Amino acid sequence: MNREAPRPSPRDAAERETLSAAVAQALEDYFTRLDGHEPDGLYRMVMEEVERPLLECVLQQCNGNQSRAAQYLGINRGTLRKKLRQYDLG
Repeated sequence: MNREAPRPSPRDAAERETLSAAVAQALEDYFTRLDGHEPDGLYRMVMEEVERPLLECVLQQCNGNQSRAAQYLGINRGTLRKKLRQYDLG
């Protein structure tokens, strides 16, 4: 059985652009609220802010099936389980 990754559709590309635009806007808003102060740990903060809801949403779409959720995310189940523990989701 050939299990090639599906090619992104034009809709997928548009959704990625929308997500990118939302992240860019959120970051611009964040810097505005800093009012000239320098951020600290920005990378970690952004990753946590995005990763937790990503995991929650994908798990919900997969009805809690971690194997399927890992497949959706393109990571192995062990990595998913580690991330779920990290965010106290599992």
